[in-house]
Amino acid sequence: MSKFKFKLNRAGVRELLRSPEMMAVCNGYAQSAMQALGDGYEISTHTGKNRVNAQIAARTYAAKKENAENNTILKAIGGGG
Repeated sequence: MSKFKFKLNRAGVRELLRSPEMMAVCNGYAQSAMQALGDGYEISTHTGKNRVNAQIAARTYAAKKENAENNTILKAIGGGG
């Protein structure tokens, strides 16, 4: 058996998860999903306590209805059927 030990640098991981580069990655995924969605949806990004976040929300009545009936946001990000 190996006696190799791995110790995660928690401060380094936290820094990486909150970095501008990670924000760019999240924003890129959100932009890709937006191309599949069309009008009525909006992206917002922010840096939280532990990591950066990108969110897509339906803003118009038509987009909200479409998303409620078809889960369009979930499907656009690749999370559903």
